[in-house]
Amino acid sequence: MDFEQDIVESLKVLHNGGLLLYPTDTVWGIGCDATNEAAVAKVYALKQRPDKKAMIVLVPDEREILKYVSGPDLSLFDYLQEQERPTTVVYEGAIGLADNLISEDGSIAIRICEEPFCKHLLKRFRKPVVSTSANLSGQPPAPVFSAISNEIKNGVDYIVNYRQTDEERAMPSKLIKWEGGKVVVLRP
Repeated sequence: MDFEQDIVESLKVLHNGGLLLYPTDTVWGIGCDATNEAAVAKVYALKQRPDKKAMIVLVPDEREILKYVSGPDLSLFDYLQEQERPTTVVYEGAIGLADNLISEDGSIAIRICEEPFCKHLLKRFRKPVVSTSANLSGQPPAPVFSAISNEIKNGVDYIVNYRQTDEERAMPSKLIKWEGGKVVVLRP
């Protein structure tokens, strides 16, 4: 697991409001500082995606969710620990994130990321990072690095080298909403 150089380069890009192409615990993602409105706007532009269509934010642990969501139901964390597949949760009451990242209803989709590269990057950056699939809007997500279009690769400021040769096909995360202690599945 030698990705130190990728972490260093990725941190430079994130601190400067740039875009990353990086491996996550699901598909490859386009990422940026989730608190930087100009950087988030660049992601929407690169994906040719309407800025009202929500994107996912990655954090390294439960404690970070408490910084960016007002009053989450803590019983949700027990549910998440039982999940074998990466699970993204739509939370009400997003705070401290770029305004153009938060849905009109004030919600935000957040996933605690366990993938080693991502977890290290998130802990060292000390802020959440946007994670949206590395594809143009309307196109299927790229299950492996080699399937990512040149248009996406040329539109980012840094491409992480770690896991580029990994051919294990990944799927997007499960997407849920937690309402009154019950799971509502939005994407199985």
